[in-house]
Amino acid sequence: MSKIDELRKRYLALGHAIQTGVAYELEKEPRSGTPKHLRTGLNMAMVEHGALVRLLIKKGLITEEEYFEEVIAGLEDEKRGYEERLQALYGGKTKIKLL
Repeated sequence: MSKIDELRKRYLALGHAIQTGVAYELEKEPRSGTPKHLRTGLNMAMVEHGALVRLLIKKGLITEEEYFEEVIAGLEDEKRGYEERLQALYGGKTKIKLL
């Protein structure tokens, strides 16, 4: 398995972990997100992010591997943040498992 394949696999696993954190947070705090606001923000962020990444790679400023390494680092931070918030909401020591 190539480094890019490994990074993509980790990316998907962390995305699922964050999705789990969002679901449990919404269960306790439903006002933390409404569908219209979430969908609009998500669509805008995805389009802008994708365009910027394509441009940076095209210009040779970053590589795909560097991109994925930084995204993974950010997702790890996001996962930890959800674990901390879920611990505050539910108590105990909460860890979101990766697939």
